[in-house]
Amino acid sequence: MEQEKRILLDCRDAALGYEGKPVWEHLSFQVHSGDYVCIVGENGSGKSTLVKSLLGLLRPMAGEIVRSPALRGGAIGYLPQQTKAQKDFPATVTEVVRSGFLSSRGMRFFYTPKEKSTALMHMGKLGVLELKDRCYRELSGGQQQRAALARIFASDPEILMLDEPFSALDSYLREEVEGEVGSLLAGFAGTALLVTHNRDEAYRLCRDMIVMDGGQVLRTGTTKEVFADPGSTAAARLTGCKNILPCTRVDAHSVRLAGCEQVLHLAAEVPEGCTAVGIRAHDFVPCDAGAPNALPVAALSSSENPFDWNLICPPPEGTAQLWWKVGKTSLSAAAPEPPQYLCAAPESIMPLKG
Repeated sequence: MEQEKRILLDCRDAALGYEGKPVWEHLSFQVHSGDYVCIVGENGSGKSTLVKSLLGLLRPMAGEIVRSPALRGGAIGYLPQQTKAQKDFPATVTEVVRSGFLSSRGMRFFYTPKEKSTALMHMGKLGVLELKDRCYRELSGGQQQRAALARIFASDPEILMLDEPFSALDSYLREEVEGEVGSLLAGFAGTALLVTHNRDEAYRLCRDMIVMDGGQVLRTGTTKEVFADPGSTAAARLTGCKNILPCTRVDAHSVRLAGCEQVLHLAAEVPEGCTAVGIRAHDFVPCDAGAPNALPVAALSSSENPFDWNLICPPPEGTAQLWWKVGKTSLSAAAPEPPQYLCAAPESIMPLKG
C-alpha cells in the first residue's frame, strides 16, 4: 500500500524579500514527502532568497510558510552556494562530513561507531574517502563540493535542499558530480528540493518542477509535463525553447502566425488567450512546400557545436527567426544544406499564453 504523502513545506500567498523590497509576491506551492522537486529560475531572480525563507532564515513580508514538525532538529540537509568562508573552513574532510550529525547528537561529546561508519560510507560514495585526513580548505572546488554533499547525505535528512549545487564547477566536474548525486538520490528515501537556473540539471535529476520568473510561479507539474507544455512564453524560454512565434487563435487546433497568413495546426487544444506557439529547435525538419505546417525560410546562418549545428533561418514574411538544431553524425560532419521549407509535427507545437 502506497504511503500517504505529508506536506513538508507549504508556501501560502507569501511575499519574500529584503529590507522591505519584495522579490517574490503571492507565492503559493507545496512540497510533499517523497517529492524530488526542482525550482527553476534565471540567475538573479531571487531563488536563494526563496531557499532562505523556506529554511526559516528570512521571515515572509506577507503570507506565511508553514514547515512540518518533521523538519525540526536537523531534519533539513542544506547545501548553500559556496562562499569564501566555507571554502577556507579549517577542518579535515572527516570532521566536515561528521559535522552533519551535530544537530542530532544532543549532549553527547563523541560520535557513535554507526555515525563514523556512515560518514566513511558516504565519503566513499562521493569519491573523497582517500582525502579523509586532508584539510578541507586545501581541496579543489570539486572535492570540496563532494565533501559537502557527503556531509548532508550522511546525516540522513528528511529533506535535502540544494542551492545551485553544481554552478561553481567546470563542465566536466559538473557532469561527474551531478551523476554521483543522481545515483545517491535514486536510493534516497526522503525528499529533495533542487534550486537551479540550469534546465538540463532539472530534467535529469527531478521528477517534478516549479518554474518561476518575475516573482511568480509560472508552471508546476512533472518535469516531462512542464517541458512538453510550459503554458506561457516565459516558462517556455526558461525550459530552453528557442522558437516562440506570436500568433492569434483560429480555432481549437489552429493558429495564424503574426505578420503573415501562415496557419499552423496543433495536436494540443489551443486555449482562449493563446498569444504564441513554441517549437523546440530540434523538432523542425526540412520539407517541401505542400507538407503540413511548412514554413518558408529565405536565408540561413549557422554556428557549429561539437555534436550539433545551430541554424538560424529568418522566414521571408518576417514573423520571427527560426532556430533549427541538427545533430552531427561525426565531429567533422558538414553543415546541412539550407532548406527552402521547415515544418514541425502538430504534436510538437506548444500553445502559449503571455
